[in-house]
Amino acid sequence: MVWRIHAVYLSIVIFFLLILFRLFYWQVLSSDELGGQAEKQRNTKLPIPALRGEIFASDGSPLVINQEAFGVYIEPSKSTDVSKSISALSQILNIPESTISSHISSSSVWVPIKHKVEEQDVLRIKASLASGISFTEESKRFYPEGSMSAHLLGFVGKNSKGDDQGYFGIEGYYDEQLRGVDGVVREEVDASGNPILSGNRNNIPPKNGRSLVLYLDKTIQFIVEKNLKAGIARYGAKGGTVIVMDPITGGILAMASYPSYGQNDFIDYPEMYYKNPAVSASYEPGSTFKTLVMATAFNERKITSTMKFQEDGPIEIGGFTIRTWNQKYHGEVTPTEILQYSSNVGMVMVQKTLEDTVFLKYLSELGIGSLTGIDLQDESTPNLRPKGMWYEIDYATASFGQGIAVTPLQMVRAVSAIANGGKLMRPYVVKEIRLDTGEVISIGPHVDRTVFRPEVARIVTEMMVSAVDSGEARRLKPPGFRIAGKTGTAQIPIAGHYDSDKTIASFVGFGPVDSPRFTMLVTIQEPTSSPWGSETAAPIFFATAKEIFSYLNVSPS
Repeated sequence: MVWRIHAVYLSIVIFFLLILFRLFYWQVLSSDELGGQAEKQRNTKLPIPALRGEIFASDGSPLVINQEAFGVYIEPSKSTDVSKSISALSQILNIPESTISSHISSSSVWVPIKHKVEEQDVLRIKASLASGISFTEESKRFYPEGSMSAHLLGFVGKNSKGDDQGYFGIEGYYDEQLRGVDGVVREEVDASGNPILSGNRNNIPPKNGRSLVLYLDKTIQFIVEKNLKAGIARYGAKGGTVIVMDPITGGILAMASYPSYGQNDFIDYPEMYYKNPAVSASYEPGSTFKTLVMATAFNERKITSTMKFQEDGPIEIGGFTIRTWNQKYHGEVTPTEILQYSSNVGMVMVQKTLEDTVFLKYLSELGIGSLTGIDLQDESTPNLRPKGMWYEIDYATASFGQGIAVTPLQMVRAVSAIANGGKLMRPYVVKEIRLDTGEVISIGPHVDRTVFRPEVARIVTEMMVSAVDSGEARRLKPPGFRIAGKTGTAQIPIAGHYDSDKTIASFVGFGPVDSPRFTMLVTIQEPTSSPWGSETAAPIFFATAKEIFSYLNVSPS
């Protein structure tokens, strides 16, 4: 009998100990968690998205704007038939019912279903008579010019958290400034999720993103894209790039590559199209590089305009034979004639006047192997080999732009140092940042360093004018205009050797030379109609230059 009394007593003690433990657990160990759940049930929090900053061309015309859109939410406590509402949302928004259901729990008050929904879909949801559905005003990115400037602008997608984020180009580089800071509305609700009129309400307004004005000229961009696309089709090329830079400021007037993509439906294009070849693709520049090597030799006072070089035939360098591109040799030639004939043999002799360390120093000074610092996401650069990895043949082939790699932007920037009197400018795209307050932050030119003396730039400019006027592409030049330029044709290295059937054809130049308005580089990848820059890239350059001169009201000299 006694043991039964003890058993009952022990059971009572254990029961009360369990109650005390649970009270301790709820009030002490789980107080923060339970308090948070109570706070969540008592208060609802609704984000107020900040408007992303817009992007404008230099003339103020919109390139990227925000378009009206809606956020779609479900409030289970206000729905007379949650299953029916889920079914309607699934059909209209193309979201599996299971996905929607997984976000809804017994304590859900306000559940986001989808953002950036267009008005036509909102009207369909309303027409379905689904209950407990709410909408909030949002915005979505829209590119009114379609695919124009796609590589330069980039696009807005979703990051791993489901938030808007800029990718590539301007959208990626300036994402933090464009996105702004979201606001929030917090209000007290009853057990059914209805706002309590006398309850607490806290409204933190959003801080909209900053808008950007670009140096880009929309008309020049249109001209460039039109001629590039037509040229690639005409010459059966795999792709191509054109950059138009203001050599005086470093501002980018136009930048285009093809194939391209449409930002409004970027998801429908292969991801490999997103990267901007103008700032990330490396290539061997071929004979366009001769202008920079020639300027280096003049700047070091190793050659003069009247100096003669003996070009009698092929030359042997380190066991390799170097020939002219057309197997023609001209005996005594001046530096100007070396550029006119685009002589590889002549350029090797010019390069040999320079000490190896001096040659490599100038490559670095010209930005070869270094990022330019342009305000575009995903710029990359091929490496410039350290001195210990250069052999005699490497110096020789680099003199005519083979065995050395650049990006299109590096090349047009370096040649601009000839056009502007010797200064290496930092290229830039954004010229103004506009704040919500009305304040404008201006971004101006930046000289990274002076590479050539002004008189050297003038000498090489005249040599490039002569190369245009007496070169292979002279018939294509707009009459009456003085244009400095140089063609280039480089074989593409594949698996350690050069493929003679695959080339990068190019043309770089600037004009009018007395007061340059632009430096332009055209590169054409693997043209099939002709491998030569004079027959593919040069026609695109001159057709584009003619239209730009007309647009800028530049008269023939």
